[in-house]
Amino acid sequence: ENELSNQRKKQFLLACKDQNITKKDLLNAINEWKDKRILVIGDTILDQYSACEPLGMSAEAPVVVVKELEQKNFIGGASIVASHIAALGSKCNLISVIGNDAIGDIVKKDLFQKKISAGLVIDPSRPTTFKKRYLVENQKLFRVSKLDDRPISEDVENQLIFKLEKLGPQSNCIVISDFVYGVITERIINKVKEISNMYSIPLIGDIQCSSQIGTLMKFSNFSLLCPNEREARIALQDNHSGIEKISNDIITRLKIDGLVMKLGPDGFITYDFSEKQKKIRQAFPALTPNPIDVAGAGDSLIAVMANGLASNHKLMLTAAMAGCMASISVSKMGNIPIKNKELIQFINKIFD
Repeated sequence: ENELSNQRKKQFLLACKDQNITKKDLLNAINEWKDKRILVIGDTILDQYSACEPLGMSAEAPVVVVKELEQKNFIGGASIVASHIAALGSKCNLISVIGNDAIGDIVKKDLFQKKISAGLVIDPSRPTTFKKRYLVENQKLFRVSKLDDRPISEDVENQLIFKLEKLGPQSNCIVISDFVYGVITERIINKVKEISNMYSIPLIGDIQCSSQIGTLMKFSNFSLLCPNEREARIALQDNHSGIEKISNDIITRLKIDGLVMKLGPDGFITYDFSEKQKKIRQAFPALTPNPIDVAGAGDSLIAVMANGLASNHKLMLTAAMAGCMASISVSKMGNIPIKNKELIQFINKIFD
């Protein structure tokens, strides 16, 4: 593992050298985030991790029997993206939907403690999305989800649009974090685009397709998209082409300026098409070869990219920091907001 870590570190430093990125550039960029205001809109989730002790096999049926020991809650979805952004030093507003239930109350309390300005709309007709994971010795056994993935009602949609019209123009960047649980409707996307165009605000789109299915194709003319390979292939209905063709097809068909193609344990590739005559591509390795929990890697990456676009930093500079951020995230169990001090320490360690 140490040998592989050193190999990944060398690959990362070589990528930074190729893009003329120094440690000083990265650290200076982080200091510029504190004055930025970022708006996140999307689905809110509460993730609960339940640590269990294995007892054996049931005599009644061929199932594993465990004893539940303790539980820990982590906010997820758009809420954790907002939490990462706030922990990195920016001011963050969140627009989302929760249910009129105890799970929603936990989310509200958590966001208040993190000083995130939450434009939450309460929809009594649907529960707050809740995912419970059972673990034995940090190994996930299975997950139980409680959710309603129907599109939100017109009344709730109108309330979200009202908040968008109020908070959007004040923002340096807008992030759509779509987990395909009904919050991000066509009207919401159109309103976000309208505000982005009117006030020249960078726009980032992220869609999560794991147990649910969505499509990137609704995110045309965005500043940046951050899909994984599976999400990109679903959008294009292409399971056979190479990753370069997939990436270029996404960029061309959706007319976007930048793309971060996430490749899981292989890291990610960043494409910068903001200057049409100069297209830049750079691969960044996954710096942690033996991750503990990969659930929050994409959310932490999005948070850094949002700060970078809000600060008008070069995309490759921000992508390098995002690689460091994701590495910190996967080394922890649970999706925990990462503070800018942790990111600074990690960067210093990588360049030593």
